[in-house]
Amino acid sequence: MAAPAFEVVVLARHGQTEWNAAGRRQGQLDSPLTALGQAQAAATAQAVAALPIDGVFSSPLGRALDTAAAAGLRLDLPVTVLAELAEVHHGELAGLTRTQIDARFPGALAARRQNLYRWAFPGGESYADADRRASVALSVIAASGARRPLVVSHEMIGRMLARALLGAAADTALTWQQPNDILLHITPSTHELRAVKVGAPTPPCG
Repeated sequence: MAAPAFEVVVLARHGQTEWNAAGRRQGQLDSPLTALGQAQAAATAQAVAALPIDGVFSSPLGRALDTAAAAGLRLDLPVTVLAELAEVHHGELAGLTRTQIDARFPGALAARRQNLYRWAFPGGESYADADRRASVALSVIAASGARRPLVVSHEMIGRMLARALLGAAADTALTWQQPNDILLHITPSTHELRAVKVGAPTPPCG
């Protein structure tokens, strides 16, 4: 298991996007950061600048890459892109609002609530699929030699990254929230999780 190799892992979510603001599901589709999202990315970069981060890893999706690039610039570290860090694939529901999903796929969201971990988006992925990807991503990051990495991804895959690092039950991890302006500081050896709002004073890692 990759988690014990890390001293601390900082999980960041990308800044707000146009589709976040419009209530559209993104999955592995993409939309640009809003002005607020750009400010959140800059605040994330500022928050991690004073931390002893030794590697920056990002989802390949543009919204995460833009956020990671700002942090990498402040840390003077390259950004390593890992395909495994992409968001859960939303399949045929990607790009749709809740109202559109209910109209085109009646009953789908109700079925999802009944089995959230294993339910797969039509033509896409389940949380269980993302869980496997998260474990692979952490193994790759650990193999790189990074012990205090910053990992920039998305809320859904982020839940599975945190679950793997903390050894949490799936049902517990699925209740966790990570707004665009929150960093999660995780110390795997002690199973400690701290949520830090960017723009506020950031405690040291570890």
